[in-house]
Amino acid sequence: MFKKAVEAKAQQRLSGADRKKLKRTIRDRFPRASDADIDALLPPKAEITVSKFQNRVHVYGVEGGFPLFFNVDGRGSEIYPTVFALWELPEMLPYFMLKGGEVSRFVIGGADLMFPGISVAAEGLPSFSAGEPWAVKVPGNPAPIAVGSTTMSSAEALKAGLRGKALRIMHYYRDLLWESVEGHYVPNSGFLEDVVLEDPSFLASNQPSDSSEGATCESDVQQSCVNNENTEGSIDVNGAISDACAASMQNDSENAAKEITTDASDLKSTANVDAAKLDIELSSLSIEDVDSHLDRCLLQALHTTVKDKDLPMPGSTLWSNHVLPCRPSGITLDIKKSSHKKLSKWLQAKTSTGLITVKEDKYKKEAMLISVNRGHPEYLQFKPEKRPVEKVVQAGDSAASESRSQKALEVVEVYKSSVHVNPIFASVGADTGKLYSASEATDIVFKYIEKENLVKQTNKATVVLDATLCDALFKGAIKKGSTYPTEIHKKDLGATFINRMQAHHMVTRGGESVVRKGVLKTVQIMTERRQGNKKVTKVSGLETFLIDPEALASELQKKFACSTTVAELPGKKGLEVLIQGGVIDDVARHLLEQYGIPKRYIEVLDKTRK
Repeated sequence: MFKKAVEAKAQQRLSGADRKKLKRTIRDRFPRASDADIDALLPPKAEITVSKFQNRVHVYGVEGGFPLFFNVDGRGSEIYPTVFALWELPEMLPYFMLKGGEVSRFVIGGADLMFPGISVAAEGLPSFSAGEPWAVKVPGNPAPIAVGSTTMSSAEALKAGLRGKALRIMHYYRDLLWESVEGHYVPNSGFLEDVVLEDPSFLASNQPSDSSEGATCESDVQQSCVNNENTEGSIDVNGAISDACAASMQNDSENAAKEITTDASDLKSTANVDAAKLDIELSSLSIEDVDSHLDRCLLQALHTTVKDKDLPMPGSTLWSNHVLPCRPSGITLDIKKSSHKKLSKWLQAKTSTGLITVKEDKYKKEAMLISVNRGHPEYLQFKPEKRPVEKVVQAGDSAASESRSQKALEVVEVYKSSVHVNPIFASVGADTGKLYSASEATDIVFKYIEKENLVKQTNKATVVLDATLCDALFKGAIKKGSTYPTEIHKKDLGATFINRMQAHHMVTRGGESVVRKGVLKTVQIMTERRQGNKKVTKVSGLETFLIDPEALASELQKKFACSTTVAELPGKKGLEVLIQGGVIDDVARHLLEQYGIPKRYIEVLDKTRK
């Protein structure tokens, strides 16, 4: 889930109703956690933020703190605790115990957990259903190292002989979600590599020839425990372990448990210190200080991140994406601690000074930033701070533009030999299984002509057809009873020969390339009516041009400010993107400009027009 870097497209505070809904969902999904436990993680008076990522994952946490829960589909049903939350409440989830430290190196490397890697207690496998959230622990360690979803029920697992994938890992120690937390807690970077992830091959290469029995035992453990790592990133652990090796692994696991337990206690103490520090800072700030910080953060945002091309802008977006990131380090801004009490009143106050222009959206009931007076004395007198954050953002923007340029679409028509022209290819020694461009295919037929000396002596522009070449060009294409031609003009030879080959298309986007047989399918964009006068726009065929439907749905949702969904095509392979509203022309323009799809490959059908 967090193996690849995904940019958060939005971050905002939850309203009171959304906070209650989140807590209800957590209470229902994790019955092991009491109300007191949930309040300990999400204090009633604390501001809870949600970060929305482009892959539809939502991450929840207390503002200024650690990510505590994440929702994999953005709909609220598939919610899981993070490793941070499990270190606070280790018994929130049931857990699978690993056989030893050697297995954990693969789990926290991003691999899924297989049943042979699980240590089954004497009383047998615990009962569970498919799709349940479970944690992963190492022997003797109370702190979980990963969390995931079961792939089958316990009954199905026993029926399969405890083989196959047990847990699809969603989040693990040291993944990108963990690494994204900066300035709070930096785990001991050496303990996992030194204890849990000790590489026997490295040990063997650095041990003298008369290495101790313990080192040999550990190498044997690795060979006997780790059976294979499949292509999907899952691990399998098989084989019996000798008593001596088991004892060695148990010692390593106990050491790992002590280290992780120490880290877990450090997390709690560090989080408590940070919370206490923030409470002291907030309580020490007067109303005038909060107002001053608000004004400075607004001016900093107007100078650095708020561009005129982004206006009009919702007040909530201005606050969460521009004002809050500009706050000084160690300061948590709370509009309720200011003299204005509400965001809308603060923005109206800045409007009265002439710095900005704000109007209320009648439909959304939200203040909208309309314009910025960049000639205002406050704006001109303010000198923005040069912060490292701005450089990071600029680097990210340049990387994004470079990534877009590297993912330019290229469509090339290529050809493969067919039964009609195979004799020509065989005669000149050409590979019949290879793909050829039009010019390369034409060169092959002219090599054959040169080899067989088929150019007419009295007219060099004409080729005399022998039996092999005549069959390659015309066999099956001439009606019965018609006379086969005896010669052909050179200018017609190439096109005729290529038409007898199998047409393919090579589609390349960035470093990804795919060859598709036959005519290239177009992207279909269709608008139709739903429930009266409501319109919906459907986009399908995106896979042909290596476009991820999920990523496009997220882009269009943000671009058109409307809801989007991705569904399977009824009765066909592939996915389609459903967009609320009649945006057929805008979608076609977006695919043309942003994804480089040629116009001839975009098919538009508006069923709402008469």
